[in-house]
Amino acid sequence: MKAIKTLLPVLASLIVAEGAFAQTWTQTSAPTNYWSCVAGSADGTKLVAAIDDGYTGMNNIYTSTNSGTTWMLTSAPTNYSWDAVASSADGNKLVVAAFSSVKTGSKGAIFVSTNSGTTWALTSAATTNYWISVASSADGNKWAAVSDGGIYTTTNLGATWTHQTSAPNFGWGSIISSPDGTRLLVQTSAHIYRSTDSGATWTPTTLPIPTWLGVSSQPVIASSADGTKLVATFNTDQNFNACPIFISTNLGTTWSATSTLSNHWTCVASSADGTKFVAAAVNSQNIGPIYTSTNSGATWTSNTVPNQDWTCVAFSADGNKLVAVSGRYILGQIFTTSFTPNPSINITRSSSNLGLSWLVPSTNFVLQQSADLASWSNVTNLPLLNLTNLQNQVALPPSGSSGFYRLKTQ
Repeated sequence: MKAIKTLLPVLASLIVAEGAFAQTWTQTSAPTNYWSCVAGSADGTKLVAAIDDGYTGMNNIYTSTNSGTTWMLTSAPTNYSWDAVASSADGNKLVVAAFSSVKTGSKGAIFVSTNSGTTWALTSAATTNYWISVASSADGNKWAAVSDGGIYTTTNLGATWTHQTSAPNFGWGSIISSPDGTRLLVQTSAHIYRSTDSGATWTPTTLPIPTWLGVSSQPVIASSADGTKLVATFNTDQNFNACPIFISTNLGTTWSATSTLSNHWTCVASSADGTKFVAAAVNSQNIGPIYTSTNSGATWTSNTVPNQDWTCVAFSADGNKLVAVSGRYILGQIFTTSFTPNPSINITRSSSNLGLSWLVPSTNFVLQQSADLASWSNVTNLPLLNLTNLQNQVALPPSGSSGFYRLKTQ
């Protein structure tokens, strides 16, 4: 028995196998191309990846329903330079942002799919803007998008947009959203700003800025679901000055540099609980390594994935499935890796009920109960997904006796 959590008069337990953070990567069957961005469902099963090919102008969007094993070309328009993509927790609602139209030279647009990429529709986002980044809430209904014209938000799948005029209007880069869409983090040319009210007001964080960074440097950021744990670094200037990775455990109020080697980092990602981070880098030859951390950035491990021109990385909610795409300047590929699931059951008491919860797993688990640790049966109460923290939750009435609970792979 690895762990037993007690809540009188009920006991709960979780039997797990300890596993290392695996580093066996697989190049997927996705075509070699200039991959610019990738996103996925909470369980990491459904993926979407986009191409920004400024040479041929054939910018396709692909989807996968089996964690990247196979990929399907979608019907998305090919004449846009796709810069950012986001997904709902179930992978059904997708939103993709384009910086510009490659063929016409006009400015960009934002498209939406409500059927996992089968069909796409143009939203009402201004086609007079260069769209840089987009983020989605877990239910897929709330988006935040960044353009050269500022930050915009929508709560109706892009039917109407609100220009968040209170946001500082300079040097915008990527934006990320909490699962409920209320907390936003956005990068500028020098700072990271946060909002806790869906973009209505903004405050700067205290992320340290290395004095040698050039004006073209951009912060890259990722966050836990609750926004408390942040990982950030700088996509450094054309001189490829190395930069450390910084972490914060208090919403960006204070930051500390991690022990990982300084590098020219291009992208970072975080698991929903903020225990697992991933960061990718490139050098002056536009190739570089990927590093991962399983202890919120305290230590980092270099992965065995081939050095690539990494452009984007994405985690499943539990951090046990990882996808990385490459190809900003050099033709690239899509790689995936998976790690041994090690879920943990959280226990709370609400009124007279017992609450059991666990992070959305990348592998199917079923909740089981036992009175004696010898005989186990499935709990018939189906878990409900809490979209504010990406936790599966089950409420059980008091049984009047002690009991044990575990998660078992299906």
